[in-house]
Amino acid sequence: MSSVPAAPPAMSQRRVLEALSGLLLGMFVSMLASTVVSTSLPVIIHDLDGDQSAFTWVVTATLLTTAISTPIWGKLADLFNRKVLFQLAIVIFVVATAIAGFSQDPTMLIACRAVQGLGAGGLAALSQVLMADIISPRERGRYMGLFGAVMAVSTVGGPLLGGLITDAWGWRWNFYVALPFAVAALIIVQRTLKIIPRAKKKTSIDYVGIVLLAAAVSLLLIWVTLAGDSFDWWSTETMWMVGGAIVATALFIVVELRSKEPLIPLTLFRNPTFTLSVIASISTGIAMFGASVYLGQYMQLARGATPTEAGLMTIPMIAGLLVCSIVVGALITRWGRWKPFLIFGAVLLIAGSYLLSTIHYDTNFALVSLYMFLLGAGVGMTMQNLVLVVQNTAKPTEVGVASSGVTFFRSLGGTIGVAVMGAALATRVTDLMGERSDDIMAAIAGLGENGPKWAEALASGSLPTVSTMPDSLRVIIEDIYANGISHAFLIGVPVAVLSLLAIVFLPNKPLTTMTTSERISASEADLATVSVPEAMEALAGTGSIRLPSASDAARGSSESETR
Repeated sequence: MSSVPAAPPAMSQRRVLEALSGLLLGMFVSMLASTVVSTSLPVIIHDLDGDQSAFTWVVTATLLTTAISTPIWGKLADLFNRKVLFQLAIVIFVVATAIAGFSQDPTMLIACRAVQGLGAGGLAALSQVLMADIISPRERGRYMGLFGAVMAVSTVGGPLLGGLITDAWGWRWNFYVALPFAVAALIIVQRTLKIIPRAKKKTSIDYVGIVLLAAAVSLLLIWVTLAGDSFDWWSTETMWMVGGAIVATALFIVVELRSKEPLIPLTLFRNPTFTLSVIASISTGIAMFGASVYLGQYMQLARGATPTEAGLMTIPMIAGLLVCSIVVGALITRWGRWKPFLIFGAVLLIAGSYLLSTIHYDTNFALVSLYMFLLGAGVGMTMQNLVLVVQNTAKPTEVGVASSGVTFFRSLGGTIGVAVMGAALATRVTDLMGERSDDIMAAIAGLGENGPKWAEALASGSLPTVSTMPDSLRVIIEDIYANGISHAFLIGVPVAVLSLLAIVFLPNKPLTTMTTSERISASEADLATVSVPEAMEALAGTGSIRLPSASDAARGSSESETR
């Protein structure tokens, strides 16, 4: 009988926290480098002479490559050393972020943000996979709160820090602030994260699947971003892009069905928990990424806030995310029940998305704060816990690809959602600018010798600096952008309703108390200790082989005598 590695001993809470410290710091680096520029993006795009389309692409370039690379990192995590992959993701992310600080035009910034997304996809996927290696689903709720806390701190601290840096030293320094944290994360991960080595096996990478997935997602996103602006929704360009995305998707499915090591095993969709969690995650992605992008823009373009003020004004949303993520995680660990919290979180997503679609430039800020809190609470209750539910039911050998699959569709939903919201915002603002052109010209005429300067600034198409505008003109521009941004938030409402329906139908399976490593060791032990007759009985039960019966033996004996 072959020897089987013993199941790893349970880790103490101190060892778990030590191991998690590097993961948490890596996630902090990722979130900080992303959020630190959120409040300064209007200033950045203005200084680089970019327009609303460039603003959208600076955001969606990162989300696009994050979405594409997430399942790739997840698949690699099932094949290679996860710790090394996590460190590599940190390096890629931070180097790209640092180079972005030298951008001279929107194109260079967009390219750097795209590379940044490759590292972000690895950090998002691998942190969840590594966490599953050392903590059981039942206990993971308690520690999911820590991830929520890190997310909240970086999401609150990032915009605040970014606004202060932009106002004090210029926006380029925003891209360098994550470097010392990245160095610390690499050192801590190397010293504290101990992963049990797995048996080596011959592996292959689905390169064709990677190319086809990238082509399908990229074509779809480019179409959503440019349609209605660079070309009509119903046009030859639409036919080529949408048709190309459909063909690439069909070929991707064929390749995945034939591949020995598929990038996204389609058998995962046989699991209703995975399929429904994917549907629910799409809405969470739209709410999370859309709010983080367009709330900062609302504060600056619709309420005339500075970057620092915009960071302070978005705290209610982060407070909702922080409080609900930590509290709900602790309650799930204590009671072992998760479904009621997910359902309530989905309801809050619907409420927050709808209420934010009603805001105007002069809406009482107490109401805006309440709406942001509700949206943040909904994200905090659903985002991490949907990954937890999938990990609880996935095969231990497929935890990496299952976790990254949910994260991939969440990122993809957020990417497409941000692009659609950006397109809707740009179209709405353009239409309103035309409708209110007489009011704008009258306000400019009343500015005297300063009028031509503001007329030229608005005609350039670049994002305006509303906080520096004269009051008579600022009120009009604030009203236009508030109307456009609230119109964009309305897009997330029907998707949030679909998310609620998906969560309602999720199988309510209890959380297991075994880590992924323990489940793998137990499976290997079961295979090694089973006897030959037991193995044949098991195979017979699956229909793979049929055990000979007494009548078969008698018939064989009779045939032998005849011969």
